[in-house]
Amino acid sequence: MTGRKRPHETDGHAAAGCVMPSRGSSASDCSHNSDPAGGPNYSRASRDTQRLLPKRGNYRKLITYRKAEVIFDITYHFCERFLRFPDRTIGQMVQAARSAKQNIVEGSKAGTTSRETEIRLTNVARASFEELLLDYRDFLRVRGHEIWEKDSRKAQHARKMGMKSPLSYEDFREIVETRNADIVANVAICLIFQATYLLDRQLASLGRSFLEEGGFREHMTRERLKARYNRSTNPDKEVEE
Repeated sequence: MTGRKRPHETDGHAAAGCVMPSRGSSASDCSHNSDPAGGPNYSRASRDTQRLLPKRGNYRKLITYRKAEVIFDITYHFCERFLRFPDRTIGQMVQAARSAKQNIVEGSKAGTTSRETEIRLTNVARASFEELLLDYRDFLRVRGHEIWEKDSRKAQHARKMGMKSPLSYEDFREIVETRNADIVANVAICLIFQATYLLDRQLASLGRSFLEEGGFREHMTRERLKARYNRSTNPDKEVEE
């Protein structure tokens, strides 16, 4: 399998330090800054951080992630049941399914500080699904199996199952673990079509948001200008806080 990019996950770590006490406070007030339980400076820093960092990164609420997780589980069990080592298709299909799922996660997390990175990783997820789709279609084609037409009764039923919310592998377990390979592959294809459609919409939404609001740098500039304006119009506000 070539041409696939799989950026590695990274964990962000925030460093916290002691902030010098503001005017009118004693040196002992500095202890509040290292106390997670509260304190005036901690509370203000927390509010500032929440305002500076957009509320993003909760990938588990994304429909695309939940669907990607189900597709990964289906693909894993499909390969376990119907493919045999040393068939390289096993690794290719499982890795393509994993790449799609992981890049949705990484893109969502990266969106907190980089809209561009979120768009890029979401597009990688989209491309990984396209590769997985081709593998399933190839499996059916070379073995002479039927590929369900989009408007066929069986495809419509599979799509209806895929629209359930919340969606989980348990909704497909009986099919995946007992039915023939051609049925499982076609169900997976239907779910992949749904996932790529949703990712296309997600990418379009991210693109519009980037054009209208800019990226993290623009967001920081707006917040910096807002803070400067607030200080100039309310010089005593920081002391009161």
